[in-house]
Amino acid sequence: MIIKSIIIIVFILIIISLGFALFHLVKHKTQAQSEKTVKALTFRITLSIILFIFIFIALATGMLTPHGLGNQMQKTPTAAIQ
Repeated sequence: MIIKSIIIIVFILIIISLGFALFHLVKHKTQAQSEKTVKALTFRITLSIILFIFIFIALATGMLTPHGLGNQMQKTPTAAIQ
C-alpha cells in the first residue's frame, strides 16, 4: 500500500510541476522567467525518470505485482485458450 501511495504522490508532483511550467510559459515572456519554465520542466522529467526506475525495481523485486487482464491471460493454461 505504501508503494502505491508513493507512486500516486509522485504522479501528483509531476502534474503540479507541469502546471508551474505552463504558468511561467504563458504568463511571463522574459529571459529570467523562461529559466523558471526550463527548471520546472527539468524537475518534471527528473521525477518521471525516477518514477519509472522505482516502478521497474518494485516490479522486479515483487513489491508491486501487476493485476488485471494481462495478468489473468498469463495465468490461463495454453489448452484453455485454444
